[in-house]
Amino acid sequence: MRRRVLFLITAGLAFGLCGYVFTSHVEAQNQTPVPTFAKDVAPILYKNCAGCHRPGEIGPMPLLSYDDARPYAGDIRDQVKAGHMPPWHADPRFGAFRNERKLTDAEKATIIRWADGGAPRGNDRDLPPVPKFAEGWSIGTPDAILKLPQEYEVPASGTIEYQYFEVPTNWTEPKWIQAMEVRPGARSVVHHVLVYAREPAGLPARPRALQPVRTNGNVLNLNPPTPPVIPPAGTQPPVTPPTTPPATPPAGAAPRVLGGLIASNAPGTNAMVYEPGTALLIRPGAVLTFQVHYTASGKATKDQSSIGFMFAKNPPAEEIRVGQFINTQLQLPAGVSDQRVDAGVTVLEDVHLVGLLPHTHLRGTRWEYKVVYPDGRSEVILAMPKYDFNWQTYFMFKTPLALPKGSRIESSAWYDNSATNKSNPDPKVNVRWGDQTWEEMQYTGITYTVDSQKKPAGGTSPAPGAKK
Repeated sequence: MRRRVLFLITAGLAFGLCGYVFTSHVEAQNQTPVPTFAKDVAPILYKNCAGCHRPGEIGPMPLLSYDDARPYAGDIRDQVKAGHMPPWHADPRFGAFRNERKLTDAEKATIIRWADGGAPRGNDRDLPPVPKFAEGWSIGTPDAILKLPQEYEVPASGTIEYQYFEVPTNWTEPKWIQAMEVRPGARSVVHHVLVYAREPAGLPARPRALQPVRTNGNVLNLNPPTPPVIPPAGTQPPVTPPTTPPATPPAGAAPRVLGGLIASNAPGTNAMVYEPGTALLIRPGAVLTFQVHYTASGKATKDQSSIGFMFAKNPPAEEIRVGQFINTQLQLPAGVSDQRVDAGVTVLEDVHLVGLLPHTHLRGTRWEYKVVYPDGRSEVILAMPKYDFNWQTYFMFKTPLALPKGSRIESSAWYDNSATNKSNPDPKVNVRWGDQTWEEMQYTGITYTVDSQKKPAGGTSPAPGAKK
């Protein structure tokens, strides 16, 4: 009897010990170590965030070291969890884009677990090399740099009208642009810069490949909603340009002809780098116009913004074309929270769509673009469920979209002009088209190539406007 009791006690202890060992092993497997900055988080930040979050760039703080990132661990987690950072607003169901800024689900989980676990440093020997960036220029050392003709003095306070500066290229030969980048001279006061290229008179015009829907010189709604009722005593009447422009525009005023928009600098978009075999053509004698939106910072500041160009080594197979389509007839009644405004273009010959830039101001809430094909089919190619004025993104398609002659690109933007929009400058006024941020726009920049103009890459045939 004593032996049997001893056997049962021993067997029970053995099974208990085995159960404890097994349970401990399972628990150990389920307890994933907390990620560390050095081994797990730094690679994510270096790849996705350091381009903006480094000294001299638009990020409010650098994220190049543990000491940089640790004080903001909670903020980084919250921004990543909410999907605000990295800033990317395209609906993933529509379109694929080569400049996509997104974290994978695994990368998001790593950052969240790191912050929730106390944001440990880890072993510095696990750190990857800190990324190296070109000094001053993300495209590398430019082949040519053009600046504002002189420094512009930005006052310490007050509203500053958009300023326009003309800069002659003085190029005597056509230039194929492979990449370009706009650099603010004083980032603290420069909200955005748009650069236009105006070709000299007398050069042969390119055949038009896109045709906006127009009436009375303005782009019409493609699917006009019921016209909003706006009281005649609105505080923002439409601005009618003078029939005869002044002989010489005042200093800083917009010139009569801007030309095509070729480059911009704004939060979310800047350097434009074209794919191999494609390049933008700037013909000889072109004049650049810088449109600069300055915002007073409380301190008088001087700015001399510039643009840098990288030239293609050989003439490309395809010329990049740039354009825009807009709706200057937009009307946003005071207090209306969901006003839709449409615009679009018809394709006059076969093209490939390279990119789209949606732009509204503070009342814009979402966008949608669709293509209607000649056979009646339609598809959404880009949607932004939550448009953010603070991040202007030029969406560049991973594979350019083939649009046959007769296709139509339709854009729809929605606006919230009510008091529920916390960004609304004034929900009690009726809003129309205007440059300033308290006014509104329905603007789309468009980049494309024309199929019939495609040539063998590196061909020797002169570009349009070249000397013969």
